[in-house]
Amino acid sequence: MTTVLTPELTAFWDEPGSFTLAAYKRHGGYVALPKALAMQPDEVVQTMKDSVLRGRGGAGFPTGLKWGFIPKGGDKPHYLVVNADESEPGACKDMPTLLNNPQALIEGIVIASYAIDAHRAFIYVRGEVLHVIRRLHFAVAEAYEAGYLGTDILGSGFDLEVVVHSGAGAYICGEETALLDSLEGYRGQPRLKPPFPAVAGLYACPTVVNNVESIATVPYILSHGAGDFASYGTEKSKGFGIFSLSGHVTRPGQYEAPLGVTLRTLLDLAGGMRSGHRLKFWTPGGSSTPLFTDEHLDVPLDYESVAKAGSMLGTRSIQLFDETTCVVRVVLRWIKFYEHESCGKCTPCREGSWWVVQLLEQLERGEGSEADLDKLLDICGNITGRAFCALGDSIEAPVRSSIRYFKDEYLEHQRHGGCPFDPAASTLFAMESA
Repeated sequence: MTTVLTPELTAFWDEPGSFTLAAYKRHGGYVALPKALAMQPDEVVQTMKDSVLRGRGGAGFPTGLKWGFIPKGGDKPHYLVVNADESEPGACKDMPTLLNNPQALIEGIVIASYAIDAHRAFIYVRGEVLHVIRRLHFAVAEAYEAGYLGTDILGSGFDLEVVVHSGAGAYICGEETALLDSLEGYRGQPRLKPPFPAVAGLYACPTVVNNVESIATVPYILSHGAGDFASYGTEKSKGFGIFSLSGHVTRPGQYEAPLGVTLRTLLDLAGGMRSGHRLKFWTPGGSSTPLFTDEHLDVPLDYESVAKAGSMLGTRSIQLFDETTCVVRVVLRWIKFYEHESCGKCTPCREGSWWVVQLLEQLERGEGSEADLDKLLDICGNITGRAFCALGDSIEAPVRSSIRYFKDEYLEHQRHGGCPFDPAASTLFAMESA
């Protein structure tokens, strides 16, 4: 079964000192950079287009196409911004990458900046992860000392400065335009689009915003070739990526595999669900994606197949819950998170999230009636598509899908006069009382 995995970014995470420049170079690091610098920038962009690498931050937009949107010439500087504000509940792939293999990101940053003619790049990282920030600063300093950053990189005449910027713990800053506002020193709130960042991004200049994993994958593509990368995955979802398994699984962690792998296969690699228990429901892309159940174990985990089955691949943050878990309680906790993290800029999200929480709390206590489920769906429907950013849309996905698959469980709360699940049997309840 281990032949299913394609360890590239994760290949040497378990080595002592894996984060150092020396370790990265031992494993083929900085082979792609001189190759890229010997090419024309347009050739690098075309290579990325040929690889069909789709953004690993959730939306799945083709990376090469995004780079190609940057206008040529002009008197405005170009910027590259790496979104390392990983904060989606269940998402835990970018922070381990930065901890264990930050040089892959830095090499990718230099290549991407060269391709879009950017001479300054920013890494926007969550302020709470101080250990990651320290490691990033160490890695950037090593790259400067070795001549991979700074002026006249490898004698190519290309200059690049990299800035590590700490955020202040706002989930909304994972949205690219809110991130740009925060980076400029303003309160992080999403901007109205258009104009898109490629035209008017950071400081109103052409800007590419990419996820950590997207940029960290770039060196592999340049060193092995676009065709090699495209040989993995499915017809429209090319390549490999990191799948994060968490929750009631025997061996939670990061599993790097081709897109199109199934949860059944990943679960086999992870030792299955915790002993004596069975899978009840799971998220294919974090809490902002519609739930799946054990009926979806064999759905290929690629963008098209997951969408056809009724959900989204997102960040491949797979949270697994067994039969001891109350789905109403889980959804309530997720929506409380979104309510708390709403920036308040737009009314549908600000007010709607509050009302969804009130109704879910009432239903979880065993109060209300079946008609409240329709009211809940009506409120969610009036948020989706009417908010400034996708945070509002994230509210409806778990609510609607949980009612679709577990409506009887919502009604059982009313019949029982409260939550019917035994707190002693559920790790969810145990965590709340700790």
